Amino acid sequence: MGPGKEPSIMIKINRLHKSYLTGRNRLHVLKGIDLHIKKGETVAIMGSSGSGKSTLLNIIGILDDYDSGEYRLSNTLIYNMSETKAAFLRNKVLGFVFQSFNLIPFKSAVENVALPLYYQGLHRKKRNKIALEYLDKMGIREWAEHLPGELSGGQQQRVAIARAMVTDPKVILADEPTGALDTDTSYGLMDLLKTINQAGITIVIVTHEHDIAARANRIIRLKDGIILNHD
Repeated sequence: MGPGKEPSIMIKINRLHKSYLTGRNRLHVLKGIDLHIKKGETVAIMGSSGSGKSTLLNIIGILDDYDSGEYRLSNTLIYNMSETKAAFLRNKVLGFVFQSFNLIPFKSAVENVALPLYYQGLHRKKRNKIALEYLDKMGIREWAEHLPGELSGGQQQRVAIARAMVTDPKVILADEPTGALDTDTSYGLMDLLKTINQAGITIVIVTHEHDIAARANRIIRLKDGIILNHD
């Protein structure tokens, strides 16, 4: 990197506003958010219920649109996209991890991990081979043929992370990823995310747990749709 050259910005948000209609009232959820996240950062977003953190994560994940301002993902302007283009970007650039794991209960661990590759049109044998490699990286290859209901919470979340990683995304978006896990399992999961981050993948975590947020490079605190500070 040359003198004065900044690391590339992966997520660039300027003057972002988002409102929802609730009956006759308009609820202003995000009130002019400015947020830049560099490539390879791990950032935690904190805030109480109703602060706007889930709305912000949904916009970053191209699951929701915004009213005004600008959002660029890897320098691509994200606004008012067709569902086809949005789905393509979600599948190629983003990986999602949720508190409730969101695994399909009647599919095995390896089938759950392979699912995003199915949408990319990969042959079954090829996608299962790649899925097994990611289960191996998560330390749970021997559980590949088990259904989610046969796995512990920590194992299910590792399957979910393998599924998020299988498309080789640039960004992992994690919404309360440790919310359903005990402390030791949560710390193990954060260590795993740290290893993933060391490979250059940007990670954005929404959490209300201070000890989890403290493991990020930076904490962004939201209150009533406004960023209070960047730690």
